[in-house]
Amino acid sequence: MKSIIHTETGPASVLRLEERPLPVPGAGEVRVRVVVSGVNPTDWKSRRGRGNGQALAFPEITPNQDGAGVVDAVGPGVSDLAAGDRVWTCMAAQGRPTGTAQEFTVLPAERVVRLPDGVSFDVGASLGVPAVTAHRALTVAEDGPRRLAPGALAGRTVLVSGGAGAVGHAAIQLARWAGARVVTTVSGPEKARLATAAGADHVVNYREGDPAAAIREVAPEGVDLVVEVAIAPNLEFDQAVVRPRASIASYANNGGDDVRVDIRAHMVLNTRLQFILMYTMGDEALSAAFEDITAALRDGALPVGEEHGLPLLRFPLERTAAAHEAVEGDAVGKVLVDVADPGSVVPA
Repeated sequence: MKSIIHTETGPASVLRLEERPLPVPGAGEVRVRVVVSGVNPTDWKSRRGRGNGQALAFPEITPNQDGAGVVDAVGPGVSDLAAGDRVWTCMAAQGRPTGTAQEFTVLPAERVVRLPDGVSFDVGASLGVPAVTAHRALTVAEDGPRRLAPGALAGRTVLVSGGAGAVGHAAIQLARWAGARVVTTVSGPEKARLATAAGADHVVNYREGDPAAAIREVAPEGVDLVVEVAIAPNLEFDQAVVRPRASIASYANNGGDDVRVDIRAHMVLNTRLQFILMYTMGDEALSAAFEDITAALRDGALPVGEEHGLPLLRFPLERTAAAHEAVEGDAVGKVLVDVADPGSVVPA
């Protein structure tokens, strides 16, 4: 099978296409024939590591956590998945040497989720890191909810920082599906158009006028929950727009690794600061995310594509390095790697 591999950390040029033996699933594992592989910032950051030329945790690594395809074989003890099931994957390369940038990948059955009928492989490959992270951010508030479903966020206002990004896009869609009013911040008119297409009720350009006042105009009592991509530069802004007992869920370190907290101001507000990393959120939170995301998919709540606010940027498998460079260069939209023709596997 064709596989993208690298044997050291470094720039995208360390990635190369090789032939590798077909992997065999062990106990509790499934083999997925990958149709589309999704690329996220975590993928290029893992590839780059802490510096060029460092040794890896495994002799060689195939990158990319997310993907979608068809179950090809199951190992002993797997009873809830079968060959022919259309699925999406999550954390394929977490603690393992092989991700989804290859024709077949083997991973634990609990990291493989069925795609509902009618949901495309493109949608499936766009879930994983963005959708699970967004779900977690929307379910950590002290006053709940702990699960998402239609009406779960009714009467609440959610602020999504960076609504044109992949996580921001998923957060807008999931929050709207759960009944929230969604406000989002963006850096310009093109991103505003995308956030609106994703379903945001109000879009604020944070580079113009007084963005905090603009948010207070639509949410006079303050927002209930912030899904934050850049807490270091944005915490003071968030403080200005949240209501008492609000939660600020930070899932990335865009803009810096250190943040200054005005302790007294947040004490007065009873603010909850929640930091999120998908890889350590725990099995219970992951399972809840998989179930709720599946329900949202059945309701058609997570579409992708330009018309839905998330343009798709496509690369063939042999150009996975270019796909990584696109994400590393902050490309707007979802970067996908086409591994197989969907028609050659099963109708999408």
